[in-house]
Amino acid sequence: MWFYIEVKVDKHEVGGLGWLIRRKKGAVAIKISYKGIQMVFISCHLSAHARNVEERNLQFKHISNTLFSKNRNPYAKSAQLTVWLGDLNYRLQGINSYPARDLIHGNLHQMLTSKDQLLQEAERGEIFNGYCEGALDFKPTYKYDIGSSSYDTSHKVRVPSWTDRILFKIDSNNINATLHSYEAIESIQSSDHKPVKAHLCLKLKK
Repeated sequence: MWFYIEVKVDKHEVGGLGWLIRRKKGAVAIKISYKGIQMVFISCHLSAHARNVEERNLQFKHISNTLFSKNRNPYAKSAQLTVWLGDLNYRLQGINSYPARDLIHGNLHQMLTSKDQLLQEAERGEIFNGYCEGALDFKPTYKYDIGSSSYDTSHKVRVPSWTDRILFKIDSNNINATLHSYEAIESIQSSDHKPVKAHLCLKLKK
């Protein structure tokens, strides 16, 4: 049996000063309607640096309120599934680089989750209300020396952080979601980030 599938695309830029400084951050999104279920997938890149946590929070809110917004399209239907992924750029704070690396090298990186800005801001209710994320069982995904699996050896000696994330939200009683895996792909060395992947299964109730 065939089902009607509708696909729409949207984008939103954040950061910079408009025409004066080119905006380099933002998000692109795709909206899929399948069996009457509205699904939105948002890929974004938010502002860098540990000190810019409030700026990232504002960017998240602007993107959330703009993509497929009812202000732009009053007939837009709300999404029953929303997935956010990308370089969200939230960092570890309250710990220096070398103590953090010692915990990571000792496979004790889960002890660093209490220092994670994204989890802290979500706990405060500033971002990602109603979203779910798998456990951060994998090592922090940034910053690596390109072509290696070694953390930053430059003079900046950046604090390793889980900058790359995947979160999802279900706003429907007609969908059951099961997260089977959430992990980093450590074998990829072409970037100073390690990509992450998630295996999320959805079951639509009849």
